[in-house]
Amino acid sequence: MRRLELPAPLLVLASITSVQFGSAVATTLFDDLGAAGVTLLRLAIAAVVIAVFARPRLRDWTGAAWRAAAVLGVVMAGMNLIFYLALRTVPLGIAVTVEFLGPLLLALVQTRRVLDLFWALLAGAGVVLLGTAGGGSAPLGGLLLAFLAGLCWAGYIVFSAKLGGLVPGTGGLAVSLAVAALLVLPFGAPGAGAVLSRPSLLIGATAVALLSSVFSYGLEINALRRIPTRVFGILMSLEPAAAAIAGLLILGQRLDAVEVIALLLVTLASAGVTMGGQRREEPVPEHV
Repeated sequence: MRRLELPAPLLVLASITSVQFGSAVATTLFDDLGAAGVTLLRLAIAAVVIAVFARPRLRDWTGAAWRAAAVLGVVMAGMNLIFYLALRTVPLGIAVTVEFLGPLLLALVQTRRVLDLFWALLAGAGVVLLGTAGGGSAPLGGLLLAFLAGLCWAGYIVFSAKLGGLVPGTGGLAVSLAVAALLVLPFGAPGAGAVLSRPSLLIGATAVALLSSVFSYGLEINALRRIPTRVFGILMSLEPAAAAIAGLLILGQRLDAVEVIALLLVTLASAGVTMGGQRREEPVPEHV
C-alpha cells in the first residue's frame, strides 16, 4: 500500500505556521520565564529531542565539522535570543517583517541584478512605514533588535549550509543547538529556574521547542527533497503574514492599515528577489 504524501508546498506552509505560532506561544511565557529563559529552554529541549532521533556519530566528525557546528551554534544563540528580546516590545508581525530583512539582504548580495535595486527600495519603504506607523509606536530599540536578529538569520543560512555539507542528516543541528543553549545559559538560567517551582511551565517551553524548531525543521527537510529551493524561498516570503496572523489569534496584536501595507511590501520584495534569482540547488535552511 502506497503511503499518502502531503504536497511539498503544504509542508512548507505547515512549517511556517508552526514557527510563527511557536513564537506567539513563547511570548506568552516571557512574564514567567523571561525572554532569555524561554530561549534557553527552547534551545536545550530542541537539542535533546533532535539528538535522540538523529543520534549523531560524533566520533566520526572532523575538526572542520566541529568548528562549523560551533560557529552555527553562536549564530543560532544570537538569532533566537535577540529575536525574543525584540518580541518583548514589538508585535510579532512587525518583528518578523523587520527580521526578514536579514535573509532578504543576503539574497540581494548574492544576485546582484539591476532589478534587485527596485526590490531593495520596496523593502526599505516597508521598513520606513513600520518605523512611522502609529506615530512610531513600535520602539526603535525593539526594531533594531529585530533587524539584528535578521542579520543572525542570514548568518544561520550561510553557516547551516556549510555544516550540512560536512555532516549528513540532522546530527549537526543537534550539536549546534546544544552549543547555542550553553551560550545562552548565563543569561537564561535565572528565568528558566522558574520551572523548578512551577514545572507546568515546561509544557509551554516544550511546545515552543517542538513548534519552532523540531517540527518545522522536519517539515522543511522533507519539502526540500521534492521542490526547487527557489519555490521554497518564495513560500518562505509568507513568514511575515503568518506572524501577523499568529500575533492576532494568540496575542491579540492588531496591525493597522499602514503596518499591513509595510508587511506586504517586504513580502513582495522577498518574493521578487527569490523569483528573479538564479536557480541554485543549495538547501534553504529554516528559521530556527
